[in-house]
Amino acid sequence: MISTPVLVAAGGAIALGAVGGLMTPIGPWYANLRKPRLQPPNWLFGPAWTVILGLAAWSAAAAWEAAVDDAARMSVVILFATNALFHLLWSPLFFKLRRPDWALIEVVFLWSSLVALVVGLWPISPFAAKLILPYLAWVSFAAWLNWAIVRLNAPFR
Repeated sequence: MISTPVLVAAGGAIALGAVGGLMTPIGPWYANLRKPRLQPPNWLFGPAWTVILGLAAWSAAAAWEAAVDDAARMSVVILFATNALFHLLWSPLFFKLRRPDWALIEVVFLWSSLVALVVGLWPISPFAAKLILPYLAWVSFAAWLNWAIVRLNAPFR
């Protein structure tokens, strides 16, 4: 039988992926933006986010199971909920509002929430903290892409 933490973590990852996908229309506006040479092909983003969110779900379940008391479990919930909030904000800013400049400001908070996850999870479960590192690396790269798009296309109105 699958444990409740695994179900909650998997459900959260699926929800984040689905909402993120729905908030990321790849239409003419995006296609016409100038992008840096290191921009990955559009088809790569879906599989990358699937792997990253899967690892994050695994991390959440592992940290929950490793937590020794209610205070540690509450820390796990707060860390992941904070990250989920910042994860959900980026795509609507960039794609729906067409404000890569605002998304660039927001990505600092998303990146910081990932650093907080690694640091906060480490005493609870070093394994769970390490599972977040690919997410942190991808968001670091995505932040650079976001910056490059702003630099190549500004101003936005």
